[in-house]
Amino acid sequence: MRWQQQLVAGLRTLREVGEPDYGCTPREAVHEDGKAVLYRFVGERAPSRRTPLLICYALVNRPYMVDLQEDRSIVRALLEAGHEVYLVDWGYPDGSDRFMSLDDYINGVLDGCVDALRRRHGVDAINLLGVCQGGAFSLCHAALHPTKIRNLVTMVTPVDFHTPDNMLSHWCQDLDVDRMVDTLGNIPGEWMNLCYLALKPYRLNAQKYLGLIDVLDKPKEVENFLRMEKWIFDSPDQAGEAFRQFVRDFYQGNRLVRGGLCIGDREVDLRRVTMPVLNIYAEQDHLVPPSASRALAGVVGSKDYTELSFRGGHIGIYVSARAQREVPPAIDRWLASRSD
Repeated sequence: MRWQQQLVAGLRTLREVGEPDYGCTPREAVHEDGKAVLYRFVGERAPSRRTPLLICYALVNRPYMVDLQEDRSIVRALLEAGHEVYLVDWGYPDGSDRFMSLDDYINGVLDGCVDALRRRHGVDAINLLGVCQGGAFSLCHAALHPTKIRNLVTMVTPVDFHTPDNMLSHWCQDLDVDRMVDTLGNIPGEWMNLCYLALKPYRLNAQKYLGLIDVLDKPKEVENFLRMEKWIFDSPDQAGEAFRQFVRDFYQGNRLVRGGLCIGDREVDLRRVTMPVLNIYAEQDHLVPPSASRALAGVVGSKDYTELSFRGGHIGIYVSARAQREVPPAIDRWLASRSD
């Protein structure tokens, strides 16, 4: 009877909730490069830190996960701590971006955003926070342009792509990525989503929707659920050439740790990442296992290397209540002792 009552309440709740919004913090565009936009977040008080912080997110999902809602926002917490926070939004690739390479993304767009902030703030180097695939991009950039990055923070970032517990990597080993890209051009975001959902088919395709019934009579929790669903399925297509290179060189070749990874005409050597590094990983991460992230300690050139483990999963590290209490304060404390 209780279950039936919740279903009836859900019909009423869904009519009342409407379309969930996202991105709780005001922002302004300060730099553009093609479809990519560099945003500055506007806090409620003036920043007290001189060195700006740039967030580099992954290509495979939209970056508003770091500013999802008022009580789930890493961005808002860092602003309140006094940081000047920026974010690179890669946009939605279309047919005109089919031949964008990793060189275009890392030495082009990302480096252009870094230079824009260096000019804007009159500093030689900035702080860089890379998330997931964006962390791998940030490592490559820091290795290629070490004088431009003062401090590097990586979150749930894959480094060793051949750890035994990396299911996604196992799937990629026999993938004919050349035929896929040559046939499809850009890789559809819907196809990427199907792959991620298949990693935990029961948990991600059935269990969470059964659990939704328990909160159907709570409009706020239903709104939060719908907001997460909107983010999960808001997946941009992947530029074909960049996708080819990332699968071939990172997942299949594991060249980030083995060597031989070339971005443009230069080889990425993680021993050139000599600035302070904070590496944050999630203990229950099914997309980037902890062992894949912790491998950074053995290959990075920095003598100031710190690891932080978070008790949660790949998504929880951004949006859970525990993450809001633990992750931004830890980043702030670490940066405070290494910045002016």
